[in-house]
Amino acid sequence: MLDSFFKLQEHKTSVKAEVIAGLTTFAAMSYVLIVNPGILGASGMPTAGLITVTALAASFGTLLMALFTNYPIALAPGMGLNAFFAFTVCLTREIPWQGALGLVFWNGILFLLLSVTGVRTKIAEAIPHALKVGVQCGIGLFIAFIGLQNAGLVADNPATLVTLGDLSQPSALLALAGIIFTAVLLILRVNAGIVLSVLVITVIGFFIPTNDGMLTKVPDAVVGLPNGIGDTFMAMDLMYPFKHFADTWDIVFAMVFVNMFDTIGTLLGVSRRAGLLDNNGKLPKMGGAMTADAAASVAGAALGTSPVTSYVESAAGISAGGRTGLTGVVVALCFILALFLTPLMEVIPMMATTPALVMVGILMMDSFRQIDFDDLASMATAVVALMAMPLTFSISEGIALGFIVYVGIKLGTGKYREVSKITYVLAAIFVARYVFDLK
Repeated sequence: MLDSFFKLQEHKTSVKAEVIAGLTTFAAMSYVLIVNPGILGASGMPTAGLITVTALAASFGTLLMALFTNYPIALAPGMGLNAFFAFTVCLTREIPWQGALGLVFWNGILFLLLSVTGVRTKIAEAIPHALKVGVQCGIGLFIAFIGLQNAGLVADNPATLVTLGDLSQPSALLALAGIIFTAVLLILRVNAGIVLSVLVITVIGFFIPTNDGMLTKVPDAVVGLPNGIGDTFMAMDLMYPFKHFADTWDIVFAMVFVNMFDTIGTLLGVSRRAGLLDNNGKLPKMGGAMTADAAASVAGAALGTSPVTSYVESAAGISAGGRTGLTGVVVALCFILALFLTPLMEVIPMMATTPALVMVGILMMDSFRQIDFDDLASMATAVVALMAMPLTFSISEGIALGFIVYVGIKLGTGKYREVSKITYVLAAIFVARYVFDLK
């Protein structure tokens, strides 16, 4: 039955290979169960059920991808988008988390409409490549900065804005050691390197004293029933974006923009490694994949999490032999089973998740090599976008400034014909937003 449904023989794979691949992918991305609740908790959301929410959203999204496309690609709440949700939308813009979930819901609906109508393709082709790269790298820098800040490695300073934290603190030193350890594991190609680092740092914390006990608290149990999600399930304020349109339109745009290009980039990169692209370098079921991604974000908002997206860690499972949606089914089951280890995950301290945030951020910076350094217009666009995100603590501001800089340079150098109409319109909207303070 499995062979018939997932076409295992056609893809030259087997049940055993798909199971191993699924376990490998889960090991590579399971850190999201620890990191995502910690980030979302900063928004003011009730934290008790966030591990359950994260697992359910990841499991549902991955199953959709498996059933819609038969691709070995896993989904979960996106890194970067969760930081945007918590630190920019909720803390900086002071939007209640229920309203922020409403924004996530309409982001998913809009993304879904763009996917099924094919408009997303035209938009994707119209946006300058340099801006796409700058946004991805900027999100990476933003995530890494949050990780360093959470661990106390970076602190605020009234004169310089930021400065070195207090490295005499055991938690800061342990976080720094964790960053080095995580990098070593990934260099040695340990597939579960990130989550292994989190676990090792957590265990070390059992032996480091603080003013209120050990750095890592002893769990009440090893296994237990998952926490309920009643505090966040269907708690989204669907009308918030309409009541506060002037304050939220740019946030929805930023979510759709990031979600779209993050998904497209991940799908193409991972699919290329799996040999799923056709002779023209296109993914045959891109529409289905984007639809699954968008539907997962809608479901994620209903559960109580930030946008759900495809994970590049799927490449780990593909390298282990995964070729079909059966790999995704295994990943989805692993996320459900992991919920019974919630008591263990709840005692993991923040400094243990710092290496995960920093390393994910570093890996996202990899695409900067795609910038043509001989083209100052491209380089300026990318650098402004990536620097603005951590410095303004906002992904949407980085996107906006990137559009404005790109169009401004092209107009100033007489190369205005190289700019698409969509890019002109978006740049004009962002200029008007700043001039008239439309936020």
